[in-house]
Amino acid sequence: MVTTEAVAETAGYAREEVRRMLAVSERQLKAWQRQGFVAESEVFGFSDLLALKTLKKLRDLHIAPTKIQRAIASLRRMLTDVDQPLAQLRITAEGRNLTVHVSGDKMEPISGQLLFDFDAKEIEKLRAFPGKRAALPGGSEGQEQKSEHWFQRGLALEEQGAPVADAADAYRRAIEANPHAPGALVNMGTISFRMRKLREAEDYYLRAVQSDPEYALAHFNLGNLFDEQGRVEEARGYYLTAIRLNPRYADAYFNLALLCERNNEVLRAIGYWQTYLKLDSSSSWARAARKQLERLKRTVRSK
Repeated sequence: MVTTEAVAETAGYAREEVRRMLAVSERQLKAWQRQGFVAESEVFGFSDLLALKTLKKLRDLHIAPTKIQRAIASLRRMLTDVDQPLAQLRITAEGRNLTVHVSGDKMEPISGQLLFDFDAKEIEKLRAFPGKRAALPGGSEGQEQKSEHWFQRGLALEEQGAPVADAADAYRRAIEANPHAPGALVNMGTISFRMRKLREAEDYYLRAVQSDPEYALAHFNLGNLFDEQGRVEEARGYYLTAIRLNPRYADAYFNLALLCERNNEVLRAIGYWQTYLKLDSSSSWARAARKQLERLKRTVRSK
């Protein structure tokens, strides 16, 4: 999964360019700056652009600025490693109520109540990289079938938007029946990651990799985990392994490009952006990737 918190800041976007991209008036832009959603400036970074895009969407849904401000304050208290909720998280509205999507989970931002959000694309990713069904030592077919049953039950609960605890319980049962079930281990790792239990998430992901060394999603998720912790070379290694196992893994190229940008590896970043755009040329993130690529190319030409 692409993480917006990893997005690198490069050269800024001029005020007029931002207004044109978002189709907002100067009056509205000034109002958002006055309200403290973005800093007073004539030049905006990429994270500012993401925040403004979210604000425009919420304005179109008639969400009051005061409600957005309360949600942001609450999210900063609950998620201490999130500095810019509007840029780092996907915030939407259901009716008059705000919801925040944290790596695929849906949370009510004031109370912190966490529910799985059914996102067909994310569920398809889980099914696309299912991992091998690891056989139990001794070949207990009954236990393997039981594990698979609970794993499928966990996926079904996610699709239904069930509470996190229910899906987690299903995955735990799958792991109890087969401690080497990579799919259930990865999904438990992801739940731990979203709950900010990073050591626990790392343990689950590593167990998944040990159970199935060719499980690309497990390597990718370890890359995300280490990337967020600033463990650059470990993150890079797991992203590259995910790509070796699945050369069309677009999200891994995206995150590698960002990692290289942050470490001033401009030429490598350009290469990864180009590969990403060959694999994904039309999504909402493709436009951002193309913009980053163009800026890096101008940087190289100017030297």
